[in-house]
Formats: sequence, structure tokens, C-alpha cells
Amino acid sequence: MEIITTIDNIRSKVKEWKLQGLSVGFVPTMGYLHEGHISLVNESNKQCDKTIASIFVNPSQFGPNEDFEAYPRDFDRDCSLLEANGCDIVFYPEKNEIYPENFATYINIISDMPKQLCGKSRPIHFQGVCTVVAKLFNIVTPDKAFFGEKDAQQLAIIKKMVADLNIDVKVVPCPIIREEDGLAKSSRNTYLNKEERIAALILSKSIFLGKSLVEKGERNADIILSAMIEMINSEPMAKIDYVDAVDGLTMLKVKNITGTTLFAMAVNIGKTRLIDNFVVEAK
Repeated sequence: MEIITTIDNIRSKVKEWKLQGLSVGFVPTMGYLHEGHISLVNESNKQCDKTIASIFVNPSQFGPNEDFEAYPRDFDRDCSLLEANGCDIVFYPEKNEIYPENFATYINIISDMPKQLCGKSRPIHFQGVCTVVAKLFNIVTPDKAFFGEKDAQQLAIIKKMVADLNIDVKVVPCPIIREEDGLAKSSRNTYLNKEERIAALILSKSIFLGKSLVEKGERNADIILSAMIEMINSEPMAKIDYVDAVDGLTMLKVKNITGTTLFAMAVNIGKTRLIDNFVVEAK
């Protein structure tokens, strides 16, 4: 496995592969990898001849009071995991490689999509996500890019950006990976102390409750949300940012399950903000 730190070198390598007729899969990450990230790498290996993973903690998607400096990092461990799972290249640029001096161009989706859910409390977040992902797509020029469904709003926004800007990459969604006790895998889980880790299970418990109500035939989103919120509020350490039901494409709120409906939440456990979701495809 190669570690490449410059744009020129990664472009040169990808051009070499493409001249050989090889397909390229791409897994963009911010590092501190877990089984969820590795599942994306494994899917890329299945679908593509070569796999590139990037590790870049993107400063432009963090607000002024968020955890950019504290965000967990362990590059050596990440590389060991990636190499053991068949990744071909790690793209590991410095901040100045991605955002050189006087950088001044950002990507905004001018719709209500980034204003919903996480965008309510993180107003610059998706501008930063879109900008860095577009840059990485332009640098790596992959055939396919693999994203986890846990970040459902991010996934929908990236798909919209790719379609609107005619970016020549296929975005491949991959399922949420959970711990044995149900908690969705996240790099931020490492922030939780023992008591908070137990309390955090209230997210997945409410997700499973919501799913069970849907499976029993409930189609009123407000009834499902009320039950989920009541369960989350039963945990004293949990503070809700949002629990919403939205259209899976537009991210706008819905009252009833029709088409693709996303039930999504962000909940603070202590100082740690966690997200989780499930999707219902109406028949």
C-alpha cells in the first residue's frame, strides 16, 4: 500500500491505472477508522480494481465551537487497518495542499436541503463537506465513491451536488455498521466515557422502536417520532438536537410515510454529538 501526500502524485498514479483499463474506487474519510469505514473499503474492493482512501480532517466543515482540534487522529493505526483490508493507496494531504493560501472558492447547495437536520445547528457544515468532496473528486477522479448511510443527509447532499455539477463519479451508498449492542459505529464514540457509552444506546433503541412501529403498519410520522422522542427523553444524559422525519431526497419534513422517508436524529450524550437514522421505502 502506498501513502501519497500530494495532488500531483495521486493524479499521476490514477492516470497510470486508467491507462491500464483499471477501475478506481474511492473512500473519503477523516481518519480514526472503524468497521464502518472498512466496510466501505471492502465494498470498493468488490466493485473496483483499485481502491484509494483519503484521510483528511477537513477544517472547513467544523464550526468555531466544534471539535476540529479534538477530533481523534491515529494515522499509523488507520494505515494498518487499510493495508490489512486491501486498500491500494492512502491519500494523506496536508491542509495547505487542499486549501492553499488565499483559497476563496466554496460550494453551496442553494436549496433547503442543507438547512434541515444537522444544518440547523451546523450552518457551515455542508458547505465545507461539498467543497472538500468536490475537490477530492476532481483530484482523485474515481469511477465510484463509497459513503456510509449513517450520514444520510451528507449522502443525499453529495448525490445532489454530483448530479447538479455533472461530476463523473457514481456515488455508492453503504449500510450502517453497528456495534453488537446496536450503537452505530462512529469515530466520536471514543469520546464517550463508560456511563455515556451505556447512555448512548438510547439512540439505537429509539431507532429500533421506530422501525418496529413501521413494521406494525404505522404510517403517521408524528406518531412514530413522538414514541422515539419519549424514549430518548427517558435517558437523563441525552439531550436532543433533532429527531425528524423527512423526504429522503429533499430533506424536507413529512407528516406521513410516502416514497422514501428518512427518520434521522442527532442527540448529545454529555458533550458528544451522535447521529443515527433509518429509512422507510413506502410500498
